[in-house]
Amino acid sequence: MSGILAGKRILVTGVLTESSIAFQAAKVAQNEGAEVILTGFGRLSLVERIAKRLPKPAPVIELDVTNQEQLDGLADKVRELQGDDARLDGIVHSIAFGPQGAFNFLEASWEDVSTAVQVSAYSYKSLTMACLPLMPQGGAVVGLTFDAQIAWPKYDWMGVAKAALEGTNRYLARDLGPKGIRCNLVSAGPIKSMAAKSIPGFEELADVWNHRAPIGWDLADPEPAGRGVVGMLSDFFPRTTGEIVHVDGGVHMMGA
Repeated sequence: MSGILAGKRILVTGVLTESSIAFQAAKVAQNEGAEVILTGFGRLSLVERIAKRLPKPAPVIELDVTNQEQLDGLADKVRELQGDDARLDGIVHSIAFGPQGAFNFLEASWEDVSTAVQVSAYSYKSLTMACLPLMPQGGAVVGLTFDAQIAWPKYDWMGVAKAALEGTNRYLARDLGPKGIRCNLVSAGPIKSMAAKSIPGFEELADVWNHRAPIGWDLADPEPAGRGVVGMLSDFFPRTTGEIVHVDGGVHMMGA
């Protein structure tokens, strides 16, 4: 099969519904020639059902990124699926979570904040390290962020967690570059997904895009961000690492 990911094997996390950026990334990756494995957390049957809606049904591995035992066993689970020539050429990190308390900046407890940072930022490192034994020839890691350069309405400690993710990406790129592994983030505009529903005041946050995206932005269309992820997984960016690529309709560069 031809395509910019022809022959590549990609692990995609964070697929919950067809409206998720992770689902679109997996779909585009398959259409571009990749073999895809998904991971799911919690409602595994839901992920397995969604996996059947991809162009080719994809296997699903259970993975809680806060569970060290599951992280330690991830490479073996991939080997069970792929056999003797098991390997990964790319990882998509589409994992973020903040307890409700994390969306109140001044009142949030450390317990809420630490959970948001562990799941949304530290897991980028822990997931990559869990997959490292399967990437002896190098590869690409791509995560999803929400522009952490500024303070957004209502986003609060999740914004801080995304800033931590962006810092983690730079240090991971530094340390894994010698192993031939590129680490980059796609900074996507807001999408009406399952994750968005858990953000109090999401509509107010997202409304910025209705007025400030010079090339336009569709809250119901995760495909542009999914395509951005696949582009960064491909060999078309062989010497790009530690980068944040904005797929947000241009909002990030607009002045007040």
